Amino acid sequence: MTKIPQVTTGVFGGSGFYSFLDIKQEFYLNTPYGAPSDKIVIGELEGKDIAFIPRHGREHSIPPHMINYRANVYAMYMLGVKHLMGPCAAGSLQPQVKPGDFVICDQFVDRTKGRIDTFYDGPKTNHVSSAEPYCPDLRKLIIESAKELNISCHEHGTVVIVQGPRFSTRAESRWYSGFGWEVINMTQYPECYLARELEICYANISLITDYDTGLEGHPEIKPVTYDEVMKVFKENNEKLRKLLFSVMPKISEDRKCICSNALSTAGIN
Repeated sequence: MTKIPQVTTGVFGGSGFYSFLDIKQEFYLNTPYGAPSDKIVIGELEGKDIAFIPRHGREHSIPPHMINYRANVYAMYMLGVKHLMGPCAAGSLQPQVKPGDFVICDQFVDRTKGRIDTFYDGPKTNHVSSAEPYCPDLRKLIIESAKELNISCHEHGTVVIVQGPRFSTRAESRWYSGFGWEVINMTQYPECYLARELEICYANISLITDYDTGLEGHPEIKPVTYDEVMKVFKENNEKLRKLLFSVMPKISEDRKCICSNALSTAGIN
């Protein structure tokens, strides 16, 4: 049996992330919740060991509604991960949030259905607060690094998570935009909340690839297509690499954020 290495920083992302890492080890890992999306990859980034799992599998063979989110997050927990970053492709719902921008989300709205979204199925019950679902300390580091690198970055944003794999109708997109939400994505929930249930610091970096179904009053902006999403995402991979390279050395093991003691007030006595 492969001895499970211990690392403190992890990343969920696309298969393009492999090119960022000096890969040291790859292995399969089973969890109490089944197998993660693919092999665990341990690599080095800026002199720091990083655990990486591609959400959709190495060949992008797992659609968003079929990802075993619990297995992915629990695998990171088994590795000892305390800080977890979840970069993802996302659509814009507002004209000021442009393709190529990064949004460091601080809120989410869950519009998924049927996803298993807790580790507490009983008899032990915990109600973990998600009032502030993303780690404020990790978000701050990412925002500061983005500014240093002159990356166009929005410091706040609400991501609405849809079930997928279909994209929105125009009516749905108009509805989401009307609430003032900035970002739309298919994988942020329950990934971020499951991390909080395990007291793991989690931050999202939304890479804006498109304007969802277009924008009202802007007929020149066409509805999103998968090919366009991937084209813009790949173009932004270099910016993401620079950002992660900048953030990693700044992460402190001394945690005093809300994530580090999220279970202290969550139990039923």
